[in-house]
Amino acid sequence: MAAHKSLDPRARPPAIIQNTYKKYQKKRDWTNYQDDTLVDLTQVDSLSSSVRQISTIDRETILSACLAIENHYYDESARRVIMSAIQTQPIYESSDLPGLLIIPSLLPPRTQKILLSKLLHRDLSKPEHLTNVHFHHRLPYPKPHKSFFSLDIQSHQCEPLDPTTHRPIPLAQLLNKKLRWATLGGQYDWSAKKYPDVKPPAFPPDTAQLLETLFPQMRAEAAIVNLYTPGDFLSMHRDVAEESDKGLISVSIGCEAVFVIGLGPDNAALSPGNDGSAIEMKPPLVIRLRSGDAVFMGGSSRFAWHGVPQIIPGTCPDFLKDWPASIEEKTEPEYEQWRGWMANKRVNLNVRQMWD
Repeated sequence: MAAHKSLDPRARPPAIIQNTYKKYQKKRDWTNYQDDTLVDLTQVDSLSSSVRQISTIDRETILSACLAIENHYYDESARRVIMSAIQTQPIYESSDLPGLLIIPSLLPPRTQKILLSKLLHRDLSKPEHLTNVHFHHRLPYPKPHKSFFSLDIQSHQCEPLDPTTHRPIPLAQLLNKKLRWATLGGQYDWSAKKYPDVKPPAFPPDTAQLLETLFPQMRAEAAIVNLYTPGDFLSMHRDVAEESDKGLISVSIGCEAVFVIGLGPDNAALSPGNDGSAIEMKPPLVIRLRSGDAVFMGGSSRFAWHGVPQIIPGTCPDFLKDWPASIEEKTEPEYEQWRGWMANKRVNLNVRQMWD
């Protein structure tokens, strides 16, 4: 049995981690907010001594990854246009959490928009990719190769599995509020906190190529697409269901989020090179994540406690605010009724390898 299987998926986080989480969950005014404990990679001069740049990821690697999600052939002139929007990006690591890599602005705006369209137009529309809504309702799946956002907002709704206990969900309510997550590839069972024994749906190959080009340390086999609105949160937890200790990838798109991550006493035995001595409890790391940022949870951080106490309102970048009515610098009349949907959303793609 893998060593991390000794970790209880239903355990509660240590008080020092939970108290930090609650501190940021209560925060309301983010205007000109500064905090010595909050890692903001747009202000590298003020970073704590525990967070430092350890490497870079070069432009050619980022370009190769971005082209993987395009699904188009580009001549050299088009390639130069895409390349002009890409820069070599720094990779940061925390000395308190070896293996936790933070890469700001990894995905350029164009790639963020295309990835968002793949996730929410294409992948969400496939019935094999289950969502939180499936527990109690039937989704009004559109015709093949169509998006939920293309359906008429007045005439479609989710019908309850049991009309005596649940009401229908109008399409507008589904996409604006009720839809919280969707699973890609391995379909995680949230009640049993494990993956089913049946063969999972195939992971989207272009998204896998994008991620594996950037993070060749792991294979993309399962993902959770989380959809947040300001006021939403993700409780502190640990991802221990996989039969692999390969790192997790987290990509942020849309509004900014506060991300809390830290180690508990029972993480000691899983830390590389640990001699079995008790882990020294330290305050968790708190990171302000922006659209296009990526986090890789490897090494000691793979099975760390982590959560999102806060989505910061009014922080979606301008180039995303009109999505899905504007995609790839073009107006999309089919989605005009949803113009501005993304202005108040954060979409997080969290990807993991299921098996060694």
